[in-house]
Amino acid sequence: MGMSLKRGAPAMLCATLAGVLLAGASTAAFAAPAKAAPAKVDAAKLEALQRQLDDMRAQMQQMQSQASQDSRVSVMQQQLDAITAQLNDIKTAQASAAADIDTLKLPPAASAVTATLSNGKPAFATQDGRFTANLRAVVMFDAGKYFQKSSLPAAVSNRDLNDGANFRRARFGIDGKLFRDFDYTLIYEFGGSGAEDAGHIQEAWIQYTALKPFRIRLGAFEPNIGLAAATSTSGMALLERPSSAEIARNVAAGDSRSALQVQANGLWGEGDTGIGTRWFFSTALTGNTVGTINSTGSSNAQPFDEQTAWIGRLAIAPFAATDWQAHLGVNYQRVLQPNDAGAAASPRYPVQLRERPELRIDGTRLIDTGALDAKSVSVLGGEAAFGFRNVLLEGEYFKYDIDRRGSTLRNPKFDGWYLQGSWVLTGETRVYNPTEARYDAPKPNYNFSPDANAWGAFELAARYSVVNLNDNAGALGTATPVGGIRGGEQKITTVGVNWYLNPTIRLMLDYQNVDVNRLNAAGVQIGQSYNAVAARAQFSF
Repeated sequence: MGMSLKRGAPAMLCATLAGVLLAGASTAAFAAPAKAAPAKVDAAKLEALQRQLDDMRAQMQQMQSQASQDSRVSVMQQQLDAITAQLNDIKTAQASAAADIDTLKLPPAASAVTATLSNGKPAFATQDGRFTANLRAVVMFDAGKYFQKSSLPAAVSNRDLNDGANFRRARFGIDGKLFRDFDYTLIYEFGGSGAEDAGHIQEAWIQYTALKPFRIRLGAFEPNIGLAAATSTSGMALLERPSSAEIARNVAAGDSRSALQVQANGLWGEGDTGIGTRWFFSTALTGNTVGTINSTGSSNAQPFDEQTAWIGRLAIAPFAATDWQAHLGVNYQRVLQPNDAGAAASPRYPVQLRERPELRIDGTRLIDTGALDAKSVSVLGGEAAFGFRNVLLEGEYFKYDIDRRGSTLRNPKFDGWYLQGSWVLTGETRVYNPTEARYDAPKPNYNFSPDANAWGAFELAARYSVVNLNDNAGALGTATPVGGIRGGEQKITTVGVNWYLNPTIRLMLDYQNVDVNRLNAAGVQIGQSYNAVAARAQFSF
């Protein structure tokens, strides 16, 4: 593009350069916002701009050779260098924007894994939080003594409740998250009542959490059915749950139950300046319990149809700031079909309500309805609790109804209740857990450390519980009336002290007074009264 140098040429070239500068500034304006979605720069325009600059460089070289002393050429050279720098910046911005878009299109890369050991609990998590894995352990070692031999009725023999020790619970496993929206838990149990059991599945479930506030859980676990039942075993104020709640939860819920559960919780109001209310809802279809039976060789295997049931629970929990927290709830269970033992069995559809005293060092059950042939079973429960700072009172009432199968006899009805209180002497509180509608164990303000003059947290607890498994039982010295059931009435008073050394380790000591009133078929007293003392060393994470 050779041309002669004329007076008008510099002006023309300046105008061209000005146009190029404006075009470059306009393109840079589109590329500038780094945090917004980057504008797409037209590759053809950039190519044309590059050609224009190349032509101008050629003109400049010709001008320099013909008029090297002209000062205007030097100015134009500076302008040309500035435009070139802007063009390079535009290309860099375009390349960076294209790289960001390509990165967004790619699937998430594997994140680095972080490991923590909070309160002794090993935990692993990806940096994006999509995957977590927490090692779990609950170990409870119990020891105790029953003072009962001298109080046995004359009609009772071979009932020597076993003094000694055993691992009440020894659970190990893992829980965590998968792909952010799924929770999972896998727990194995080796403890037992009176003696350790063979290892078996305690929990094995997966839960979908993305449909907030709902959570959908499937597998083997303990469905949510009552205040005492919902309380974690590692956080109970006394060694065992009250007998009335234990009987109720084992009708169609309880440990290791196969189930499909939907539950949700939420909040009405805030509670900071007035009264707020937490709400909770849970419902589940439940089946049989997961056991350790050898299905190919054990005579105890369930040979025919397994139990199916529906359960549900509703609760509201008014509160104001952190001073007080109340709880009101109702729960219901309906066994639609009991386990089928087969046509040759008598009874074919057995339902049996029974329970040990609220101590499991010995596994003997002192109250028992015996097996009843049932068409269906229902349990209705009412819950109430009130916590004020470091004091908590709670109680439940249960009504158990059995609908006999193919019988003209009256349908038996039983009931039970308890009242329990706890007082944390060191000022900590049992905090309400709205996700499960329960009260959790207190966490020490200061962990046990004699060097720092810190001793953890101390709690006193007491409970009175009653279970009546008699129905039309008749009088002492007479035979059982037709259709009557002499399951027995059990009353237990328990006091205990708990020492929380830290969130992982706890020591417990309980004293019990047990009174069982029960007649045999001939009307002879086979119950008894006795005292017991038991202790527990526990660590859990």
